Amino acid sequence: MGTILYLAGLICAIWCVVDIFKKPIGIIGKIITAVLVWCTSWVGVIAYYFWIRHNVTSWFK
Repeated sequence: MGTILYLAGLICAIWCVVDIFKKPIGIIGKIITAVLVWCTSWVGVIAYYFWIRHNVTSWFK
């Protein structure tokens, strides 16, 4: 069961990072956001999905 949760979290984190690098923001903003989402695991993925992805472009203009 733990392996399934780990793989699901890994896939979600990869999806978030790919989505971050598609955003029209600077490379520093992309790297900062990607590292934060990647390092915070499930909390970062959930925060990205519900809050960060809608606001990240205005933060790093």
